[in-house]
Amino acid sequence: MAQTTGTTEPADGIRFKRVLLKVSGEALMGQRDYGLDPEVVNRVANEVKAVIQLGVQVSLVIGGGNIFRGVKGAASGMERASADYIGMLATVMNALSMQSALERMGVTTRVQSAIPMSSVCEPYIRRRAIRHMEKGRVVIFAAGTGNPFFTTDTAAALRASEMGCDALLKGTQVDGVYTADPKKVKDAERYERLGYLEVLANDLQVMDASAISLARESRIPILVFSIHTPGAFAEVMQGRGKFTIINEETE
Repeated sequence: MAQTTGTTEPADGIRFKRVLLKVSGEALMGQRDYGLDPEVVNRVANEVKAVIQLGVQVSLVIGGGNIFRGVKGAASGMERASADYIGMLATVMNALSMQSALERMGVTTRVQSAIPMSSVCEPYIRRRAIRHMEKGRVVIFAAGTGNPFFTTDTAAALRASEMGCDALLKGTQVDGVYTADPKKVKDAERYERLGYLEVLANDLQVMDASAISLARESRIPILVFSIHTPGAFAEVMQGRGKFTIINEETE
């Protein structure tokens, strides 16, 4: 199968040239209680491929909560640092699975890990990652920041800042940020736009506080949308569909 690569410019109407997509590990479970649902992985890979075909440079950070969560491991008595390292390894497993799905679709993909493991993926090297994206390759950043006590949300904000991304996208279970959990509260309202400080002040749980603060400092807008809605990723790139944007402007 021909590999999708090149340095094409974004199609007309595309709002961002380079983005980072953060997907939780739980989003890849589908209806399972644990692990990966290949159908869901393939669906997310299709979403990424559609955006690459629009000429957008794409990178990803995938959580590891479908396999292991460091916080839960620590809560059960495990040393927090050790639990977090196990969680980082889980993100590598998810990254390699997504790489396999993307490359079956003809999308050239590289996995870069913050914890060196040269037998299975590249080490994280900032300039090499940028070059991969300039060539039209998808780069999946694995193993978080490489340090315990930091979430993959923070890793996503960090990598988006380092890559000079125009936007950080959070693919979630719902189509934006709500006043309450829409699955539990029927009359919960969706925000169209929020300020970084509003998210922090109201403890809206979009991403952890350090991720929001880093995005604010780097002036990277955060767009929250449903990763399970077909075509939603490409629609958001074109300013369409349902999503919540978080930036400095709240009017």
